[in-house]
Amino acid sequence: MQSFFTAGDTRLHYRTDGERGNPCLVLSNSLGTDLSMWDAQADALASDFFVVRYDTRGHGQSASGGAPFGIERLGQDVVALLDHLDVAQAAFCGISMGGLTGQWLGIHQPRRLTHLVLANTAARIGAADAWLARAVQVRREGMGGVAGGAAARWFTPAFITAEAATVARMIAALREQDADGYAACCAALAQTDLRAQLAAIALPTLVIAGEHDPVTTVDDARWLQGQVAGAQLASVPASHLSNVEAAPAFTARLRAFLLA
Repeated sequence: MQSFFTAGDTRLHYRTDGERGNPCLVLSNSLGTDLSMWDAQADALASDFFVVRYDTRGHGQSASGGAPFGIERLGQDVVALLDHLDVAQAAFCGISMGGLTGQWLGIHQPRRLTHLVLANTAARIGAADAWLARAVQVRREGMGGVAGGAAARWFTPAFITAEAATVARMIAALREQDADGYAACCAALAQTDLRAQLAAIALPTLVIAGEHDPVTTVDDARWLQGQVAGAQLASVPASHLSNVEAAPAFTARLRAFLLA
């Protein structure tokens, strides 16, 4: 297991694929998942990139650090990871919560990025009250209730039927997710609203939408594109976890953008 200690001696888990001499690509996971959600992209892109993926704090094998945190801390974790790996600049691709981390980086740490890919995300995801209620729920009852409804939020019915083993594996991992770490990220999402700051992003940016995503919609993606000068927009036939459900199309869009 590869890991390092960031602010407050919080251990973060990461994995690298590909040659260090290649351009670096950082992949950031969604709420309730871990770095394994990027397996298809890492396998396909490791020949062209030094692929770095990590478990967001409070997820997978990364600790949460105990104290409350916000989107700034999630962004600073990426900076700390790049510093740990002695990487001056990287392309960044984040999905959902990872996309919010990417937006924060694009606003506050643009010198560390070469490209920015924002997938299935928005500058403000959901309502604060709903996130805080979910945090209370999982701390009180565990992850069972959240896991029970996750498949319908993450994937289309057709994918759930056709790829039952993949769905079952990801839901099982969600059930095993640390409730306190998940709740801490819910609290961070509750307070994150980057809508007024997006125009500051001046990086080459690609926004990817899932055509059937009920959580962060195609309209959300169009709005993001409109706020970032020169941003490109792509859609893939998928719901919220589009890099899993439409892996070949997602990876092709990502590769084309990064190698253009």
